[in-house]
Amino acid sequence: MINFTKMHGLGNDFVVIDAINQVISLTPEQIRFMSDRHFGIGFDQLLLVETAMDNESDFTYRIFNADGSEVAQCGNGARCFARYVRDKHLSDKDEICVRTNSGMLILRFDDDNMITVNMGIPKHKPAEIPLLATEESKFYSADIAPKHHQADNLSNHVSQRAFGAVSLGNPHAVLQVHDIKTAQVDSIGVELESHVIFPERANIGFMQIIDQHHIKLRVYERGAGETLACGSGACAAVIIGIEQHTLSHDVLVELPGGNLKINWAGRGEPVFMTGPATSVYDGSIAL
Repeated sequence: MINFTKMHGLGNDFVVIDAINQVISLTPEQIRFMSDRHFGIGFDQLLLVETAMDNESDFTYRIFNADGSEVAQCGNGARCFARYVRDKHLSDKDEICVRTNSGMLILRFDDDNMITVNMGIPKHKPAEIPLLATEESKFYSADIAPKHHQADNLSNHVSQRAFGAVSLGNPHAVLQVHDIKTAQVDSIGVELESHVIFPERANIGFMQIIDQHHIKLRVYERGAGETLACGSGACAAVIIGIEQHTLSHDVLVELPGGNLKINWAGRGEPVFMTGPATSVYDGSIAL
């Protein structure tokens, strides 16, 4: 039996597993079974809490998508990670350092019961994202043919989409839209997520700018589809908006599952994300 906790950050839901006090070895097939919302537990991502591998960190943090693939970063998951280790008395620190596949995360408990995550310094060079482009730009483009048109094989159904791109340990593309309600998240998201321009696939954000301090956002996450919230996606949208001179340095990001506060001072500086994390229930599952 594997003991787990079901958690969510603004509706972006997770199964969190203590891999310190129980032996955990999961195959991609087992993760896919657990992620199934009809036959398993159901989640967007699976989070593993592991022993620190060095003296600089308190824990190791591993993330797996619902399709079984391992990824390096998840902002909403990071807040749930922090809530989990405190609730389970694995740490009583107000600030913890967590080692991920993309580097170190610093997680801080705020006085209002919110959690602030230092998401690290964004990467902008195409090779660092990674993105197949010859030089860095505030706007990239890709030809998109939504799937429901592919059978027609008509060139006039292929459209060119402009987007900004950045890495926060995972690749992000962000498109600006006029109305978030009518954004073609499913059709464009699925095509751009696995577009050849992204060798490791990408998370695709659709951003509606309300004003320089407020945006609305929907995100199609690689390996998971559209989720109710994406923390790293919210950071990416604000970073790209600042780079494109449409947003200020402090932005409220309104996601389908709730709101996040994002702060970024600019190039060479880390980006900070603040929001809640909620524990739903504890359980166990036999695999």
